[in-house]
Amino acid sequence: ETERTLFFDFLPLSLGDIKGFKTRFHLYTVPGQIFYDASRKLILKGVDGIVYVADSQVERMDANIESFDNMRINLDEQGYSLSEVPYVVQYNKRDLPNVVPVAELKKVLNADGVPDFEAVASEGTGVFETLKAVVKLVLIELKKSA
Repeated sequence: ETERTLFFDFLPLSLGDIKGFKTRFHLYTVPGQIFYDASRKLILKGVDGIVYVADSQVERMDANIESFDNMRINLDEQGYSLSEVPYVVQYNKRDLPNVVPVAELKKVLNADGVPDFEAVASEGTGVFETLKAVVKLVLIELKKSA
């Protein structure tokens, strides 16, 4: 019942044409907690790209792993494979004192070796770089299929 109160950030982003078609990006954010599973499944139905945001704090590592695994399962249920969907990983909250080393985060959350970024989202650090990377990957996929 509480999932009905979930809000999404929405930002339309236009980046020109691909083979005569205008591109438009809709960006949605959803919480990683398993509690919001139904909402995440709904958003993943039409996904073209994903930014997986990990909380770098030591005490959130198990939740990061659980959330990442759940994302993979939800994609499978929607007929997608994570290996086929453009995605990047962002390691957020790098400014806090109790963070997991980036090398360990990469090992656990980025076994596929996709582009990844350190961030302090509350200050805007690393956010635009992350967005540019996923947009680039999505555009590459769109050009391949056009």
